[in-house]
Amino acid sequence: MAVNSKMMVFRKTNAHVGRQVSVTPGNSTNRHLSYGRIILNRDVKLASFLNPGMEMGLIVLSGAAKIRVDDKQFDLGQYDAIYIPRDASIEVSTDQEVDIAEFSSDVDQRYPLQVVRYAEMSKDPGLKFTAGTSGQQRHLNIVLGKNVEAGRLLLGFTVSEPGNWTSWPPHEHAAMLEEMYVYFDMPAPAFGIQMVYNDTQSPELVTVVRDGDAVLMPSGYHPNVSVPGHRISFLWAMAAHREKEDRQFGVVNVQPDFKSGGSGLEASRK
Repeated sequence: MAVNSKMMVFRKTNAHVGRQVSVTPGNSTNRHLSYGRIILNRDVKLASFLNPGMEMGLIVLSGAAKIRVDDKQFDLGQYDAIYIPRDASIEVSTDQEVDIAEFSSDVDQRYPLQVVRYAEMSKDPGLKFTAGTSGQQRHLNIVLGKNVEAGRLLLGFTVSEPGNWTSWPPHEHAAMLEEMYVYFDMPAPAFGIQMVYNDTQSPELVTVVRDGDAVLMPSGYHPNVSVPGHRISFLWAMAAHREKEDRQFGVVNVQPDFKSGGSGLEASRK
């Protein structure tokens, strides 16, 4: 399958102040999923916007913020998240600094507003768990998963052990879910290698990824690896093709050559 890598790879999506949407179905291979970043500081303290027709998930990567959704306000800290129903009025503000990742997807229905506290989410072994063995061990955090009622969005983040592979064994789920990765908390000189392929003989994408980069997976297997001595950390966001029906984490097809031993995601299905 021929793909345009310029519609799959977006560099330095965190190189701004304010709110900026970097990825939409209009400029990428995505059919449903959009991604942006809200970076506020003492000079730019506020971002306000609407989400007509789009459910939204926000996750705080660093700092703290006040988030107002219509007439309700919440204080969020690092790794806290909020699910925002479609057709809302949203205001994000801070007195210091905050870095927030924003993901959204079109939906027909309106689902309940919900705040996810990382401290509480971490107590659920089906939402926070370690997967893999030597050379491929990583720590998964499912922030907006079975704990949140939503239409299409699934959202979380993965942190590898230094020098390890993640998304291993290679798996794919393109019939149900489109996905993208956003790499974060990878200070220089850290970097990783991201692959996207249906056939290892002719991969659609093999690219170096650094902090702030984003890579989309329209189809195929998508393992990555960090350089020795450094970890690879990435947000992953998925959007179900069929609203609600396809919104399932951990239902994957493992690359047949590496199928022995399961997917590594079994804990999420408990």
